[in-house]
Formats: sequence, C-alpha cells, structure tokens
Amino acid sequence: LGLDMKVIAYDPFLSEERATKMGVTKVELDELLKRADFITLHVPKTEKTAGILSREAIAKMKPGAVLVNTARGGIVDEDALVGVLKSGHLAGAAIDVFAEEPVAASGGARFAGVDNLVLTPHIAGVTRESNERVSAVTADNVRNALRKR
Repeated sequence: LGLDMKVIAYDPFLSEERATKMGVTKVELDELLKRADFITLHVPKTEKTAGILSREAIAKMKPGAVLVNTARGGIVDEDALVGVLKSGHLAGAAIDVFAEEPVAASGGARFAGVDNLVLTPHIAGVTRESNERVSAVTADNVRNALRKR
C-alpha cells in the first residue's frame, strides 16, 4: 500500500530506550491527541486512567481522527465522544467497553443514530484462540487446586 506509518505513544511507564527499540516515538498525552490519526487505548481502569479522555482531552484530538477503545469503560467521556462524532470533528470511533456494562437502554440511547460509531458488546478479545486458552488455563487452575487438597 505504500503507507508510511509513524507510531507515537503516550505511556508514563514506557522508557525512552524501550520505545526506541520498539520503533515508537514517546510523546506526552496532549501531543498525542493533537497529532494522532488513530488513537487506540490499552490501559486498565485505575484512579489515574479513569476519565483520561475527558471532554477537554477529546476536544484536543486531531480533526478527522479515529478513536478505538477496547481497554476499559470509564476511560472515555462517552457523552463528549458522541458530541464530537456528531459534529464531524472526529471521523469515527469504535467502542467495545462502556462506563456502564451491560449498557442499559437509557444509557445506550445516546449512541443511537451516530453513523460514524461502531459498538460491540465487550467482545473485542473474544476469539477462538483466546477462548481455548482461557479454557485451558481454567482447567489447569482447577486441577492444581484439587491436587493441593
């Protein structure tokens, strides 16, 4: 395709040395929001990450950018995201996790009619391979627990 993709990342735990080895340019969050065409979130929900993509942060995102959240609900201000999608500021978004799960009809109504938004029911990591691995790990854990009795 002839794409020249540059990967930038915001990660307070990523060292400059490790970033360089990975071919990634480490940047601060504000710079990432202003520069990135695609932003994917890969963080647990903690006190530091909850609401990290607030209304203010989302407004700083590069016009025409796309956001993908398969990390955790409560990381992104969902109402603000819907607003920037409807306004056309962002080209699109895909969300697999929500602040409220399962999403109630009243909470889900805000997403209705947002054509540039893809929603999935918290299944982004569900593949045949992941299900087989989870089943094998679960069986091993049960077997190990029973052996200890």
